[in-house]
Amino acid sequence: MRGIKGLGSHRKFKVQIRLVEEREKDYWFDMSLRSLREGKVRYYRVKDELTGEWLFKVCRDEEMERVIVKALKCPAGGGFAQLEGKTMLFQKGLIEGYYYDVISLSYMDEENRLRRMLLSSIDEVPEMIKEDFKIMKYEEAVGSRHGGKKIVVLCKENDEKGMILLFLIERAWPILKASPETLMKASSLLQLIKDLEKARLEEIYEAAERQFSLKKEVVDALLGLLEEEGLIHRLEEYVKTKD
Repeated sequence: MRGIKGLGSHRKFKVQIRLVEEREKDYWFDMSLRSLREGKVRYYRVKDELTGEWLFKVCRDEEMERVIVKALKCPAGGGFAQLEGKTMLFQKGLIEGYYYDVISLSYMDEENRLRRMLLSSIDEVPEMIKEDFKIMKYEEAVGSRHGGKKIVVLCKENDEKGMILLFLIERAWPILKASPETLMKASSLLQLIKDLEKARLEEIYEAAERQFSLKKEVVDALLGLLEEEGLIHRLEEYVKTKD
């Protein structure tokens, strides 16, 4: 599993983030401040095995001590299309060396419109955020209360790749067909099947148990997901990937 260079203690995700352009001085319009801002701008190409390819623009406002992460190009799909042009704001709080983001998770409503839900307790924070980032209550991180803003995540102030990863976790991954954890396991299983080429089911069960500690019933569920997505083909007791 490939990790993201520069994420420090964060665990490894199947995401590649690559800096493609850096501008020492550029401009952008900050909607929350309703003003034209000036500062350093970087562009990143992202390849996420769960969602696809992205292009992000990261705008650093040193004067206001804030960073804006903006999705310029998103993968295909109705939900992802609605993320194009959306931003995530990280700003200076009370914790030295860190910027905070108010955690909100995407979801699709009954009319397939993208919505966001603010979290009211730390228990609602996805485990992958808890395990890899610092979580705090809003008033502890900022020093004041503000309406529905309850929970924040802290990211090192210069860790722009970590900020992009948080955009994916909060904005993109919640609208996937299955949970990110399930899809990560499915991705690992798919690679295992590719490595085995045409493999007997029993071989897959044994290898999945040995390499990933996956039980037979979990493997069956993941195989069903991969087959539904058209990534594998079953031939009686054999399984192979589709080219």
